[in-house]
Amino acid sequence: MTQVRRHDTLRWALALAVSSLTALVIGTGVGSEGWAWPSIQGMDAVQAQIMWDIRVPRSLGAWLAGALLGLAGAVAQGLFRNPLADPYLLGSASGASFGVSLYLSAMGGSLLTNALWPRLGMTGAAFVGAVLAVMLTLLLARGVQQTLRLLLAGVVVGVVLGALTSMVTLMQPEVLQAMQGFMWGSTAFVGWTSCSLMAGALLLCCMVSLALARVLDALTLGEATAHSLGMPLGAARVGLIVALSLATGAAVAQTGLIAFVGLAAPHAVRSRVHTTHAGLLVLSALMGGVLLQMADLLARGLLAPQDLPVGVFTAVLGGVYLLWRMQAVNGGRA
Repeated sequence: MTQVRRHDTLRWALALAVSSLTALVIGTGVGSEGWAWPSIQGMDAVQAQIMWDIRVPRSLGAWLAGALLGLAGAVAQGLFRNPLADPYLLGSASGASFGVSLYLSAMGGSLLTNALWPRLGMTGAAFVGAVLAVMLTLLLARGVQQTLRLLLAGVVVGVVLGALTSMVTLMQPEVLQAMQGFMWGSTAFVGWTSCSLMAGALLLCCMVSLALARVLDALTLGEATAHSLGMPLGAARVGLIVALSLATGAAVAQTGLIAFVGLAAPHAVRSRVHTTHAGLLVLSALMGGVLLQMADLLARGLLAPQDLPVGVFTAVLGGVYLLWRMQAVNGGRA
């Protein structure tokens, strides 16, 4: 049985990796004129710059942001033992957004810049906001034992921080336009600097999460059982919350609020593959990257030259997928 699960995990990992590379190649041919692949030999200097400085980092950035959100969703669902948990329901995305709004308000900056230090500052602000939001959610919920209380606390924290973000942007009109695009979610301003930051965050979060994957496996048997097995639950929770917050903060800081990827990616993996949390974390990251890449392709090419916010597509596609899953579950019970 273990060999079969490992074989399925490797097979799906390979399929998702190939899908990611395919979407990356397709993304190089989607621009303001729609779906058009220029000839490599016939490209002039301007076309080459557009491809390598705009299209390639945007497609790669979409994959990295989706992978971060997919990983964050898998960590949240395993840590809190709740299939409905994701960065949005626990307040970390709203906290990251609030941190970015404070940063932009203090610096008077814009999301249009792709310099290293401003982008790094936004990532740090989003990370701090995400950590504080999750800690506030856990404080209000008095731990993770009561699922309903945890979800309600996350909703309350998300609503309050969302309102505070709106207040900050209204008080600073110069950042209102930047935050408006940020709230919709967009990969239009992702460059090589953003890709480098997200790649570093993804590598670090994967290392921490995979190192603590056995703790997540033990938690599926219950907290008491995990404690009896000698798992360091306190330290593991801190490490997983840091990984969850960093993954969410890095993605949100570079692409804005993109809904449903963190929730839908682990569900899509679980519906196809039965694996341990180590495999689930890797596959959820790959699945999240593919989902956001495909949504980004639709956002760029569907109504070209108009560039639609990718968050709109993820919300629609994620909502349709979850409704389909609900119907499938209800049909199975009937």
